[in-house]
Amino acid sequence: MNISLLEKSFLLVVSMVLAACGGKKEVKEEVLRPVRYQVVGTLDAQQIRTFSGIAKAGDKIELSFRSSGIISAINVKVGQAVKKGDLIARLDNIEANLAYEKSASALKAAESSMNTAKTELDRIKALYERQGVSLSDYQAAKNSYQSALDQYESAKRNKSIQQTQVSYGFIYAPSDGIIADTDGGQNENINAGHVVAVLNAGDDINVEVGLPENVINKARLGMDVEVTFSALDEKFAGSVIEVSPIVDPNSATYPVKIGINSPSSAIKPGMASNVTLNFKSEDGVDDDSLIIPLKAVGEDGKGNFVFVIEPGDAQTGIVKKQPIQVGELTPDGFKVISGLTEGQKIATAGLQTLLDGQKVRLQ
Repeated sequence: MNISLLEKSFLLVVSMVLAACGGKKEVKEEVLRPVRYQVVGTLDAQQIRTFSGIAKAGDKIELSFRSSGIISAINVKVGQAVKKGDLIARLDNIEANLAYEKSASALKAAESSMNTAKTELDRIKALYERQGVSLSDYQAAKNSYQSALDQYESAKRNKSIQQTQVSYGFIYAPSDGIIADTDGGQNENINAGHVVAVLNAGDDINVEVGLPENVINKARLGMDVEVTFSALDEKFAGSVIEVSPIVDPNSATYPVKIGINSPSSAIKPGMASNVTLNFKSEDGVDDDSLIIPLKAVGEDGKGNFVFVIEPGDAQTGIVKKQPIQVGELTPDGFKVISGLTEGQKIATAGLQTLLDGQKVRLQ
C-alpha cells in the first residue's frame, strides 16, 4: 500500500510527540544539607537554660529478693496502694524450708544430748564430792557436757541462719506507698537482687534532669530553679538538692535532682517537665554582650566570619557568610564586638562545608 507524503508527515509528527512524552524526566525532590544553628543572644540571656526532666517520687524504694529462686506469687500491681508489712511477693522456698526443718531437728537432738550430758555431770559431781569417783571421771563428765553444749550452740546458730534464708524468699513493704513498677511474674526464675517492684513512698516529689558537661560545674546545691510540667498549667519553684559527680553512661549527662518547694498532688511520678536554671554569676553584674559559641566562628584571609541563616520557611534557610569582629573569649564562647545583632540565627557546625548563598535545612 502506498503512503502519501502528507500521511508520512503526519506519522512523523505523531512519533515525535510520543517520543517526547515517553522521554519526560521526573523532577527529583530537592535534597538540602541539614545545619545546626543557634540564636544570637546576650551573655546573660544565654546563662538561663532549660532542660527536660522527669518527675520521680522523693522516696523511691527498689524491692528485691536476697536469694535466687522461682517466684511463686506476686501480690501487687502497678498503681496499687500498700501498707507497711504487706506481702509483695514470695519465692518457692522448698529447699530453704527443708534446710530449716533439718536445722530445727538437729537443734532438738543437740538440746537433748546437752541435757543428758548435764544430768550425767551433776551425778558425777555429786559422787566426786563424796569421793565416790575419781577426778578423771569428773573431768571426763565436764568435757562431755562442754562438747554437748558447744554442739547445741552451733545447732542454734545454724537454725537462725536457715530461718534467715527462708525470710529472704519473702518481700514485705517497708513502708506505706504506691507500687510504681513491677518486673517479674509467677513461675519466673530470678536472681538475687533482681528488682521485682518499685515502691514510691512518702509525699515528696523530685524532678531528675541531666545536665551536659559544659554547665554541670555551674550547678550548685540550693540554687533556685523553675519547674513546669507539660500536663499542668502551673509553674513551681524548686531548688537543686543533689548534683551527681558521675556521668550517666546512658545519656552522657550528669544527673541532678530538683526538689519542688510546694509540690501539688497533681504532679505524678513519670510526668515530663522542663527545668529552667539561671547560671548567671553570683556577683549580680549584668553583661549584655553578645556571645556566640567558639565552633560557630570561622577564619579566612579577611578575618573572622560566621554563617548567618536568613530564614526561608519554618524548616529551611539561606546561609550568608558574614564578617564579624570578636572580642574576649569566655567559657561560653566569643563576645561579639561587631557584625551581628541579637536574634540572628547562625550555623554552629560544619562551617568548612557550607557555601555562601547555599539553601539548607534547619536542624
